[in-house]
Amino acid sequence: MHQHYQLTVEEVLERPSFQHAYIAAGAKGLGRLVRWVHIIEVIQFEQLLQGGEMILTTGAAFKNDTDLFMTYLNQLIHRNVTCLCIEMGHYISSVPQAWMDAAEAHDFPLIIFSEAVRFITITQDIHAHIINQQHKVLQDLEKISREFHRMTLTSQGVTHVLALLQSSTKGQVIYAPVDVPPKFTPPLGKKESAQWLAFLARRSIESGNDGPNVGPFHEEVEGRTVIVQPVGAMGKTWAHILLVLDRKPQEYEYLILDSASLSIAQDLLRKRYMEERKLYSQTLWVDDLLHMRIHDEEQIKGLIGAEFRRLNAFTYRVILIEFDQEHEDGGATEDEGIESAGLHLSLAARSIFEGQLFHPLITLKHNRLVVVAFDKAPQKAAKERLKHVCELIRGMKENEGIQLKIGIGLPNQKFLQAHRSYQQALQALSLTVTLQQKNVMFYDELGVFELLFHIADKEILASFIRSYLGPILEHDSQKGSELLRTLKVYLDHDGSKQIAAQQLFIVRQSLYYRLDKIEELLGADYMNSEKRLALQVAIRAYQLLHPEKKL
Repeated sequence: MHQHYQLTVEEVLERPSFQHAYIAAGAKGLGRLVRWVHIIEVIQFEQLLQGGEMILTTGAAFKNDTDLFMTYLNQLIHRNVTCLCIEMGHYISSVPQAWMDAAEAHDFPLIIFSEAVRFITITQDIHAHIINQQHKVLQDLEKISREFHRMTLTSQGVTHVLALLQSSTKGQVIYAPVDVPPKFTPPLGKKESAQWLAFLARRSIESGNDGPNVGPFHEEVEGRTVIVQPVGAMGKTWAHILLVLDRKPQEYEYLILDSASLSIAQDLLRKRYMEERKLYSQTLWVDDLLHMRIHDEEQIKGLIGAEFRRLNAFTYRVILIEFDQEHEDGGATEDEGIESAGLHLSLAARSIFEGQLFHPLITLKHNRLVVVAFDKAPQKAAKERLKHVCELIRGMKENEGIQLKIGIGLPNQKFLQAHRSYQQALQALSLTVTLQQKNVMFYDELGVFELLFHIADKEILASFIRSYLGPILEHDSQKGSELLRTLKVYLDHDGSKQIAAQQLFIVRQSLYYRLDKIEELLGADYMNSEKRLALQVAIRAYQLLHPEKKL
């Protein structure tokens, strides 16, 4: 099937319109593929070609001038044209030996029509053949793709997909998952199998950690072409497929390999989704632990078994990942939609956490993923790795139109202390709403908010705010001004008027006017150290009590 749609020069010569043609030179190039037909009767045309064309000419551009013919021929060779067909008659009566020698030197087929032919008949015939074959290829690919998909629903789906890929391409297929032994279709001896696996290992090292979104690459190995296609999803590669061919691959091979890899990826994703659901059901107890409904380590030992001793020695943090889930009318209920989105997020997050050397225990609470991330590499900077985890998760979900907010507690040890890190993560997460420009917040970056959170009586905070910011708030409320925001930006940038004006997107004169009004309302001493500190704390308290206000 893989060669049916490829039209070679040799096959073209067998068509009725070429019955009076013969090959004058370049017979070794008869296996070249013809992708299109052009008629060229000018001497400068190189930019008009893309490669793979059959060129028809009466010789009007060069006639019997050998130098002009060489210019014409060199352009064809440089643009990887497939062959040249010259009609004898009006402009050319014979082909000089020098022309044939030049074509022969490049194995470039030079075809001669010994009598006049209708170029329009040739172009219509070959173009119709190529288009019909390409249409057939698309039909075949669609049929094979459906068969790939059907096969992945069976118990031996991957094995059947590999067998169909091999029979469709007539190449050697090697499937190399990251966590189970490889499969060779058809089977290979131990020595050759080891050679191909060593090749893949070398390529992986040279190319880095190629993700599943990276396209296939190919390489020539001992006269054969090897195409390597990563298989995976959600930013992680789960396997590679190697397709080894005795010929130069064409678009068909790339398309069918892509279809096979997509079917296998869907099968692997479906299995991982089922595994994630199972893991999710096994870690429902984490919610009890975080809410102090488990008081005895023996209970935890019974829940997680042999892993307890190892994990209990690791440092961990609690991470809360909150996701927006818009409910759409349909067959699923809102709870089912949230659970499905949560499980997909959990599957992606688990892969990313493990890739950064954390052991995650994950559970779902409403639209919030709760992760207890145990650090398996304490010698490496955990916070930097967690920042990278957050970047990867947020970047992946942003591509799906899902916005995430993440709060991260302080590092802790021993299971029974997990509620502390959980409460810290909750406070950090709540600040992602207050500080609207921050979507990831570590508890150790809370600053003065850490103290403000512990003032249970919010009326105390409100009174403090009124004492220091009352005149500013009243003026903003009555006049619709932005004095509070101006004051915050001005103080946050150490009283720099230039930076404050830039941050507020106003001219200096407007800033000066606002600062004069602030001084009038707060007093000339508002920049003194004690009052300035009190003002900054009051602004933070105001943000905490009014997270909807954007400052």
